[in-house]
Amino acid sequence: MPRRLNDDLNRLSYLIRRLILVVPTFVGITIVCFALTRFLPGGPVEIRLMRMKGLAAQGGGAGEAAAAAMAAGASGVTASYRKELEAQFGFDKPLLRQYWDWLVVNRMGLTLPSYDYPDKTAWQLIRSRIPVSVSFGLAAFVLTYLVCVPLGVAKALRHRQAFDAVSSLVVFAAYAVPSFAFAMLLKTLFCGTVEGFWDVFPLGGLSSDFDVEPSFLVRLADRAWHMALPVVCYVAGSFAMLTLLMKNSLLDQIAADYVRTVIAKGATRRRAIWLHAFRNALIPLATGFGSMIGLLFAGSIVIETIFEIPGMGRLSWDALIGRDYAVFLALLALTASCQLIGNLLSDLLYLLIDPRIDFSRK
Repeated sequence: MPRRLNDDLNRLSYLIRRLILVVPTFVGITIVCFALTRFLPGGPVEIRLMRMKGLAAQGGGAGEAAAAAMAAGASGVTASYRKELEAQFGFDKPLLRQYWDWLVVNRMGLTLPSYDYPDKTAWQLIRSRIPVSVSFGLAAFVLTYLVCVPLGVAKALRHRQAFDAVSSLVVFAAYAVPSFAFAMLLKTLFCGTVEGFWDVFPLGGLSSDFDVEPSFLVRLADRAWHMALPVVCYVAGSFAMLTLLMKNSLLDQIAADYVRTVIAKGATRRRAIWLHAFRNALIPLATGFGSMIGLLFAGSIVIETIFEIPGMGRLSWDALIGRDYAVFLALLALTASCQLIGNLLSDLLYLLIDPRIDFSRK
C-alpha cells in the first residue's frame, strides 16, 4: 500500500475512533450529573413541599384552632403529596428509565418545562440567551487570537529585549488579576461609579433605552458600546496563557534543527520562520480550541453577573441555585456537546496544520 494512502487511512481511523468516543463520554458526563440531581437533597420535590408548608403556616393566621389543625396535618399533607409530586417530576421511575426519558423522549431535557417557569420549556429559556452569550463569546474568541498570536510572535522575535520585558509585565499582571476584580476595576474607572473617574461606558445591560426606534447602525453602535468592557474581561481571561504559549512554541520551533537546515540551504531567516516555524508553532494553540468553543456557548457567570448581562452563564447559575434541574441539565448537555465537538475540531486542526503527525498505532 502506498505510504500516502496508508497515512490517510491512519488519520481517518483516528478521527473515527475519536468520534466514537464522543458517545460514551457524553453519556458518562450526563448520567453522573443526572444521578446527582436525583439523590442530592433540596430537589424540586422538597422545595415544593417546603413552599406548601409555608403557605399552610401563613393560612393559619385566622385563629389558633385553625393553626393547630394545619400544624397537626402538615405531615399528612407532605406524605400525601410527595408521591404525587414525584410522579409529576418523573422521580417515581427507576433511575435508568428516568435517564432514558430525559435523554431520548425529552431530547436531552430540552422539551421539559422549567421548574421555576412552568409555562416555558428549557429550550425556550436557553434559546433566548444563546444570541447574547454567542455574541460576547465570538467577539472575545476573535479578538483573543487576533491579539495573542501577533503579540506572541512579536515577543518571540524580540526575545530578551525591552519590548519582551515590558509586554511580559503587562501579560503577567493581567494573568494575576481575577476576572471579577478586573471587571469591578473597569466599572470603577470607566462607568462613573466613583466621582472623579471617567464616565465613558454604561454600567451594564445590552442596550440603551431609546425614545424612538433607532436605525440599525445606531443599534449596532449602542450594542458595541455596551459590549466593550465585558469583552475586554473575556479576552483578559485567556490573554496571558495564549500569548506565552505562542511565544514559547515559536521559540522552540526557531531553535529546532529543521529551521537551521532551511537556513543552511540558503533561505533567509525570515522565510524560515514564517514559512516553516510559524506553522508548526500554531499546533499547541489548537489544543485550546475546544475549550474556547465551550466558552463561546457557556458564557461567564462572573462577568455576566457584574455587567448584568442576561446570558447563558447567569441562566445556569440561577437554575442551579433555584434547583431548576430541567434547565440546568439541558444546559449541561448542550455545553458538554459543544466541548466535545470543539475537541474534535482540535484534532482536525492537528491534521490540517501538520500532516506529518503519525496517528497509527504502534
